[in-house]
Amino acid sequence: MTIDASNPLLDFSGLARFDAIKPEHVTPAIDELLAKSRAVVEQLQAPSDHVTWENFVTPLENATELLGRAWGIVSHLNNVVDTPELRATFNENQPKVTEFWTALAQNEALFDKYKALRASPGFATLSAARQRIVDNAIRDFRTGGAELPADKKERFAAIQEEHAAVSTRFSENVLDATNDYKLLVTDEADLAGLPDDVKAAARAAAEKDGKQGWQFSLHFPSYFPILQFAHKRELRETVYRANATKASEQGDVFSKKDEWDNTQNIVTLLRLRDEEAKLLGYNNFAEVSLVPKMAKSPDEVVNFLEDLAKRARPFAEKDLEELRQFAKAELGLDELKAWDIPYASEKLQERRYAFSAQEVKQYFPEHKVVDGLFRLIQNLFTVEIKPDDAPVWHKDVRFFRIERDGKLIGQFYLDLYARAGKSGGAWMDDARGRRADKQTVQTPIAYLTCNFTEPAVVDGKAQPSLFTHDEVITLFHEFGHGLHHMLTAVDELGVSGISGVEWDAVELPSQFMENFCWEWEVLEHMTAHAVTGEPLPRALYDKMLAAKNFQSGLQTLRQVEFSLLDMHLHYDYDASTGKTVQQLIDEVRAKFALIIPPAFNRFQNSFGHIFAGGYAAGYYSYKWAEVLSADAYAAFEEAKALGPSATTETGKRYLREILSVGGSRPALESFTAFRGREPSIDALLRHSGMAA
Repeated sequence: MTIDASNPLLDFSGLARFDAIKPEHVTPAIDELLAKSRAVVEQLQAPSDHVTWENFVTPLENATELLGRAWGIVSHLNNVVDTPELRATFNENQPKVTEFWTALAQNEALFDKYKALRASPGFATLSAARQRIVDNAIRDFRTGGAELPADKKERFAAIQEEHAAVSTRFSENVLDATNDYKLLVTDEADLAGLPDDVKAAARAAAEKDGKQGWQFSLHFPSYFPILQFAHKRELRETVYRANATKASEQGDVFSKKDEWDNTQNIVTLLRLRDEEAKLLGYNNFAEVSLVPKMAKSPDEVVNFLEDLAKRARPFAEKDLEELRQFAKAELGLDELKAWDIPYASEKLQERRYAFSAQEVKQYFPEHKVVDGLFRLIQNLFTVEIKPDDAPVWHKDVRFFRIERDGKLIGQFYLDLYARAGKSGGAWMDDARGRRADKQTVQTPIAYLTCNFTEPAVVDGKAQPSLFTHDEVITLFHEFGHGLHHMLTAVDELGVSGISGVEWDAVELPSQFMENFCWEWEVLEHMTAHAVTGEPLPRALYDKMLAAKNFQSGLQTLRQVEFSLLDMHLHYDYDASTGKTVQQLIDEVRAKFALIIPPAFNRFQNSFGHIFAGGYAAGYYSYKWAEVLSADAYAAFEEAKALGPSATTETGKRYLREILSVGGSRPALESFTAFRGREPSIDALLRHSGMAA
């Protein structure tokens, strides 16, 4: 395939040329790649007596991979450096890309060839990874509508295009509402209780906009410290209300309330998903969502979540009663409001364990955290992580390479800080997957993206960015995903790294990495006080460890609430009865939640995981995979008791049986190969302080 590489989006000779890509490059690049991909598809549709991997799957992968990589770059830029021009060209091209992938998934000629390959004598000679790719493809053709009659195929394709557009609009509304909000505080007395570094960042934000005072936004590092530390209750209420109503009809503090309201987008997305499911012959979208997952039915998921809720509830009730008593007796809060809970929780934790989150934060400057993370990875998996050079999309982005025995095995971009034009949250995405043949190896590349506080400049001097311990955990979590992608040993693109891994198992490696954020041997090498340079004191670590499961019952119940809401929305919610989404939320909360948010709360209007991400009828995956990850980490706890050599061997086995194999076999088989048995919930309950 000959491609004009003068367009940086069409240059696949090396690393993406982020410093050269402009919005005007998008349309010609995508049009050219679509045309070339369609030409290959047309050739492969021709009847053939002998279908093989080499004459069918390989050329199809070659064509579609380049389209996927180019569009992946555009999508990534749209998430991290959103501009009006980029957004416009993204929205212009998204329907064309969606149409191509939908048509591909419905192509009966290709579907027939995959089935022919599956039935051929040559199938048995394929590697296990290639066999799994063929089986996955046949499954995906069926859920992609390949078996539908022509008229229903047309409607199915229209659903996919509309769904993509509405999902994008949902995400854009959240980003625009977040970027639009600015709270200027002019009296420093109103900021009593806020840490100095938070105030410094707010002062810098105000100065940047030519204002006097302290300016706050709805980016997490800006607004959440107000909820956690600000003594002034009215200030906490103001930012809580702004955050809880963004992108909704309640968000009257925003300049374009109606334009950014996601209420109807939620209704539309649920309707489209339900119609898609019915077209495919399923009862509901949850059944469609679970086809490629470990869980076999919505009832299995609901039963798992309700059982977890039952186990967590006594601990959550105790957590809440303690918080209410403390807030009343010590803080004078007779009634605990939603905007009081983070503040009261922080004060209770300080009282009970004699330390604060802010005190801990002083020991986690970015450079020490990143160095400590790299040190752990290098020791666990016998690799080296080194700085590397690459064009980037923002001056704060860094690039690294991972080597083993001097040989490159993966690379990654690290984009840590929150900024305007960047979507909130933290995520890992693949920039390029691993594939190999006898001549060459294409090494994997990952994007690792977070939204931490950027380094402040005070009196002309740059201050180190300090991470909360929760942010350290977030970084380890995303890096766990990155390791899954980059340490793969699978040579087939469709199942290397995170590709082909069941969605409800993909969080295993990420949540597994979180556990190391609580190990003394790890923390002592990744801490240095911002002023003194001293490492984290052992006494403070002991207090942190004692507080590890502080309010774990409430936190577990909250995740169960979100997961059940997601599942019921896609399983047994029927909008035709007149019930609204908000009414369903209220029903789930009445049954399972202990803390009921105020009536104006519209958290669902920014619930991007299920309305603008891949977690629809899959949010339960976080708790499901937490069972797997806790049990996997328990193997390291057992090995640690036996000595360093046992720990080293366990690390090798984890790399070999879970990280290296990617999606080349079912996740349950990989877990069982590592652990020697099927997973148990016991380790999760123990790690959460909800078991002996």
